[in-house]
Amino acid sequence: MPLTLPGVSMKVYDSPVIKVNASTENEKVVLDAEGPLSHIVKPFLKRINNIFSEEKPISINEDEIIFSTWIPPIPGPVFSRVISAEIAAIRKKRVPDQFTIGITARCPNNCIHCGAAGIKPEKELTLDEICNAVDQSIELGSYLVAFDGGETMIRNDLVDMVSRVDKTKAIATCLTSGFKLSEERAAALKAAGLYAARISLDSPLEAEHDRIRGRNGAYRDAIDGIKNADAAGILTDMFVVVSPHNIDDLEDFYSLAAELNVKEMSIYEIIAVGRWLEHEDEVISDKDVSRLKDFQITMNNKPEGPRVTAFPYFMGPELFGCFAGRRWMHVASDGEVMPCAYTPLSFGNICEEPLETIWKRMGKHSAYKKDNAAYCMMRNPDFRKKYIHTIPTGSRIPYRVK
Repeated sequence: MPLTLPGVSMKVYDSPVIKVNASTENEKVVLDAEGPLSHIVKPFLKRINNIFSEEKPISINEDEIIFSTWIPPIPGPVFSRVISAEIAAIRKKRVPDQFTIGITARCPNNCIHCGAAGIKPEKELTLDEICNAVDQSIELGSYLVAFDGGETMIRNDLVDMVSRVDKTKAIATCLTSGFKLSEERAAALKAAGLYAARISLDSPLEAEHDRIRGRNGAYRDAIDGIKNADAAGILTDMFVVVSPHNIDDLEDFYSLAAELNVKEMSIYEIIAVGRWLEHEDEVISDKDVSRLKDFQITMNNKPEGPRVTAFPYFMGPELFGCFAGRRWMHVASDGEVMPCAYTPLSFGNICEEPLETIWKRMGKHSAYKKDNAAYCMMRNPDFRKKYIHTIPTGSRIPYRVK
């Protein structure tokens, strides 16, 4: 059924000097600010309103707006932290809005594009180490916590990890191939407070997806995982890593997502790391990014079907730029702290130092001390030549920056 937005007016951020309100106008969500220092956030709100004007939320009622699986519910204490992070960014304070943590390197699949191929960590973080890192990231301002792998469902204590995230300060999400995401596991994760599950899919065709994953049954796992998460009431996100090999399948991906009642289709770009390191010529082009932008806008203007978030466009020069090392921090399953999950550079280990110390060190590095980068730095030949191609042969991956 088409989404019809009721008339809504609500306060989403309230401080003595800045107040932000949300309302609906002409079937679109609009944010506005008032107060003595409202001029600080108005440029940001204008940019967000431009996005809202072109796109549809996942759901909306008189009490709550769910715009995306990547954004906390509006209003609420976690969304207030989104505004606080934006105010901090405007004031040149670095806040790791997004915190992702690899909870295992183990995986049943053998993907041809695996970014972690060949990495065999000497250790795997314990439950307490993971939860401590999450708590530290939240203290630094993170409002989106994502559990990553390997395959997250291999960890039997994933439910405990999710339950220990402070839901008044951050939303908890996880990325999975769907492996072992059973009805029982999905129900337990929902009870623990999981906000969204991102189930990755490489092809809308079963045989092709299984070929890319290197395992028969991988496609069935993904489909069943989506169905089980949706039935449990978890927001579902079909996570598609787009490359020159599957970009022509966007419409078919979307049709499948709609058929499965998926709430969002998120599109990332393939990065030349891991097994794909030798395929730097097989990544998406600027023309492809424009195509993804058009696809996102077109699909989000349709009243029915899942919303689309195409990150090569979203984190490109027209919108927010690359988040890595500025608004995104990733911890690998052995504790190494990286600018993002796709940049094989480590600035320290959470088992050796506080996360805040490592985050500050990252911010002083020549590649990350600038305010922003126009697009994914791993797609920038100059960045790769200076920092990635110079990693000594035989070095541990990720490479510890000195």
